[in-house]
Amino acid sequence: MSLPFVQPTAVERLIYISRASEPMGTLDLFNLLNNCREKNARLGITGHLLYADGIFKQCIEGPPAAIDGLWQSLLKDNRHEILEVRHRGAAEFRRFEEWAMAFSSYRYLNDFNMPGFFPLDANGVSEKSLLCS
Repeated sequence: MSLPFVQPTAVERLIYISRASEPMGTLDLFNLLNNCREKNARLGITGHLLYADGIFKQCIEGPPAAIDGLWQSLLKDNRHEILEVRHRGAAEFRRFEEWAMAFSSYRYLNDFNMPGFFPLDANGVSEKSLLCS
């Protein structure tokens, strides 16, 4: 699956959803976030990952070539099933400039006091997840 064509720009935003191929526990998410943050920092990518009830919703922003490369990696990642692009387009500014990867999920999944963790409220949203709409 290829991404829709977007006119060249300095920063692009990609929002996608996917289903986890298997349930993710606290340690799984902690390791995933640490790996994402390292890789994203090298690639100049910032963003937010939401995980709830076996569903990922991620908003990533960065140079178009880096976004394309990351998308190709996601397509090969066996932790994801049924990846669906919700939005791809030029971004006038970064919504997550301070985070290589912010993260939102249920409070009980924050056993490791992860930096950049924004718990979901009773409605399943966090202050950062609202920026991914």
